[in-house]
Amino acid sequence: MIDCTCTIEYVGYFPNRPTIARSKMPTEDPTDEEWEDFLNKPEEALLKCFPSQLQATTVIAVLDVLSNHSPDEEYVGTNIEPFWKDEPVINAAFEVFSGKLKELEGIIDARNADCNLKNRNGAGVMPYELLKPFSEPGITGKGVPYSISI
Repeated sequence: MIDCTCTIEYVGYFPNRPTIARSKMPTEDPTDEEWEDFLNKPEEALLKCFPSQLQATTVIAVLDVLSNHSPDEEYVGTNIEPFWKDEPVINAAFEVFSGKLKELEGIIDARNADCNLKNRNGAGVMPYELLKPFSEPGITGKGVPYSISI
């Protein structure tokens, strides 16, 4: 996955992670006129920096395509290789590993639901899902696939 904090929900609001700045913020060596405009209306200076609607839409479309989990994607700990299933020691180790992954998913869900963890729960706070072991198809921001996934 992309350094993601980078799930599509987060990146979909481009001020969180703009991919391009059309102009610089007037914080270093501004002209007197730039500085005056910045002090009077800082939000306009910020809006001038943001990508155009077309640029932002293009980036979101590309991220959408690259971030989708396919319906047949396989995740670590879900299925043991058929060749190893007949080996009792390996099969037992796989079952322990898979169980620990399910336990980890439960821990992540419990922490996301804990109202005392302000970084995990509350208004405007996205639940942590990046290393939840399993995922359903689509853009989820979770799952640890066997293959490389952006």
